[in-house]
Amino acid sequence: MFRHYQREISVAVVYAALLLLLGKSSFYKSSEPVAILVQNAPVLVAAVGMTVVILARHIDVSIGAQFSLCAVTSGLLAQAGVPVPFAVLVILVIGAGLGGLNAGLIVGLRLPSIVVTVATMAIIRESLRWWREGEFVRKLPAGFQWFGAGQGTGRIIVIGIALAIFTLFAWGMRYLAAGRAVYATGSNAEAARLAGIRTIRVIFAVFVVMGMLTAIAAQLSAVRLPQVDPKEGEGLELQVIAAVVLGGVAITGGRGTLIGSFLGVALLGTIRSALVFLGAQAHWEKAIQGAIILVAVASDSLAFKNRIISRRT
Repeated sequence: MFRHYQREISVAVVYAALLLLLGKSSFYKSSEPVAILVQNAPVLVAAVGMTVVILARHIDVSIGAQFSLCAVTSGLLAQAGVPVPFAVLVILVIGAGLGGLNAGLIVGLRLPSIVVTVATMAIIRESLRWWREGEFVRKLPAGFQWFGAGQGTGRIIVIGIALAIFTLFAWGMRYLAAGRAVYATGSNAEAARLAGIRTIRVIFAVFVVMGMLTAIAAQLSAVRLPQVDPKEGEGLELQVIAAVVLGGVAITGGRGTLIGSFLGVALLGTIRSALVFLGAQAHWEKAIQGAIILVAVASDSLAFKNRIISRRT
């Protein structure tokens, strides 16, 4: 059991040590823990979707651009007087459509997911830049920010939605046939197909789910601020992928847990807040995220080679 959850346990130990270290400083006196949870709630929701995609042996680097588009669209709809529930429904459809577009190109043309999502990322991001020209969405109605519930209750709602989504997917990936199909597809797509799993449908579904969860994450982020920044989602893909692979999800697919992704989001979120507290520049955070991805991919590759060697001997 320890070997199976080795990465998750290691991250939990490091996170506990970090909390202990920061607890002895003035970090938590100047940084409210609830504020850190609210800040990372959208990242957790996006990480749930990314976990499912990577488990299926794919990747989606377009989520940052999708996030920005959905946040801006929701803000503009609210600005036009559209009720928040309807605005959320609209961006869910947009997210599902963008995820379906990625999936259609991947399974229809048999293109690598990294190539497809880099291309769609560029198209969405540049289209949004041309459309908004960097202009924020301002003058949002009172009912939009914090879902109209006030900051105190709104924070609880944002955290509650993120935790509910995480819990639902963690349970589903463990106990539902759909979750097992994702793991089987990521482990060996051909073997899964021969076992009766419709792998094309699985791949299509994980990208649609990723798009919808990105839309929810965008909404949770947008309601926290009095204005919507069209560049809010830039760099989100790196942060989310780093958290997921740090938590033990193998970039080669088929192995990992949502609990590990949760711990990865928590650890990186605390590190991010600590860097801000220490006055470190933003590029250090991205450097740490990039290093985590590089180390995780290298370790997964080495572990895969060791398994192949052990099987041959």
